[in-house]
Amino acid sequence: MAKATAAHEPLPPLPWPRPAPLLVLLALLAASYLAVTSLPAAAPLSALLLIGHPPPHHHPSGDSISSSSSCAGFYAGAGPARAVSASVEEFGAVGDGVTSNTAAFRRAVAELEERARDGGGGARLEVPPGRWLTGSFNLTSRFTLFLHRGAVILGSQDPEEWPLIAPLPSYGRGRERLGPRHISLIHGEGLNDVVVTGNNGTIDGQGEMWWELWWNRTLNHTRGHLVELVNSTNILISNITLRNSPFWTVHPVYCSNVVMKDLTILAPLNAPNTDGIDPDSSSEVCIEDCYIESGDDLVAVKSGWDQYGISVGKPSTNIVIQRVSGTTPTCSGVGFGSEMSGGISSVLVRDLHVWNSAQAVRLKTDVGRGGYITNITIANVTMEKVKVPIRFSRGADDHSDDNYDRTALPRISNVLISDIVGVDLQRAPMLEAVAGAVYEGICFRNVSLRGIKRQERWHCESVYGEAHGVYPAPCEEFRNNGSSSWCGFS
Repeated sequence: MAKATAAHEPLPPLPWPRPAPLLVLLALLAASYLAVTSLPAAAPLSALLLIGHPPPHHHPSGDSISSSSSCAGFYAGAGPARAVSASVEEFGAVGDGVTSNTAAFRRAVAELEERARDGGGGARLEVPPGRWLTGSFNLTSRFTLFLHRGAVILGSQDPEEWPLIAPLPSYGRGRERLGPRHISLIHGEGLNDVVVTGNNGTIDGQGEMWWELWWNRTLNHTRGHLVELVNSTNILISNITLRNSPFWTVHPVYCSNVVMKDLTILAPLNAPNTDGIDPDSSSEVCIEDCYIESGDDLVAVKSGWDQYGISVGKPSTNIVIQRVSGTTPTCSGVGFGSEMSGGISSVLVRDLHVWNSAQAVRLKTDVGRGGYITNITIANVTMEKVKVPIRFSRGADDHSDDNYDRTALPRISNVLISDIVGVDLQRAPMLEAVAGAVYEGICFRNVSLRGIKRQERWHCESVYGEAHGVYPAPCEEFRNNGSSSWCGFS
């Protein structure tokens, strides 16, 4: 397996508290020079605040995007430093890679929470160099988990140390199996101001045991994630390596003000469903400067599954995904869905680099999902050796149960895809609609896809829009449709 090109350096001192999320949105707006003409007139204010304009040399104004702009100010907590700090060794942990430290980690969090309550200012648990074997443990509010260089947290190989918890309301059951699901290795629910960071320490889920259960069809309950925060706000995960997750690697769900940056995420390329980062029914999310190798999507934006996601109705919105690179032989660099029943809106994807992968960008949905994917900007994507560069897909017959609403159709609208360069590809874009669903306001601009080996013709079914400056020539559904001010800048 290829490794990340460079180890992350220690976090530089940061000015805390961070600016309010609105200021971050406005800063991104200034950096990106968002012209009102770059979005349909119906675009909501949140999209006007968030979604950046494609790279500058294709905008008539000539204004530029700052490639160094950051969305990290979405996190508005106190930062990694805390008033109370202690090493996990003080609570009996042994870093020999063999001794179980589950009780020590749980005791450390509980006692530090109590100390911080007495003194104020939050708590910080230090993990020194060593190999620290542990089962699942819960974090707490105003808390930092800090992994020093050479520190490795190892997931227990005993399934009993990954206890069962209730399914998420927007999924109605475990994602893989009916009933409850295994908890994540590092977990938190109902928290505020949580930081997981370090000097490039590592959290290793040792997921092969779980993958074997999946491959052998002997899995009884849905696998646990590596890191999951539920119904929490002000989360910062940065400057660490996350590897070998049993299931999805980082999963913030029902969260807001989440920053995930400077992460290396690694899993064997055949490891099932080891998505890198999956923001789910969450808002004000920043994903930047990450390197990911996985057996599934590098990043997948989600918002609940079929009738359960529709009922909960909590969308994923105001999300920035920038400067992400990596490879996945079976899935996409950035995916939307297929669990998108609560809706996905106002997402900016830019400066994405993908190679040796199935797709660079994919919108996935199905009959029964309902929901919407709207106000999406995808800009400045480079790719090599990718099977299908851009794909809209439908229907894997993947439902929570037989009670899904067969009349619940998704709505896809206002998707701008621009400044795309691909070489050594297998096919031109494949755009397939869910039968009866609405796909409108789809714009391709300045797209160059070269060295296509198998199928140079675009494949389009019931997806309509505009294309300007696109090679190879798009399908008929994207020709002779005039030139709207937001797509063609006429």
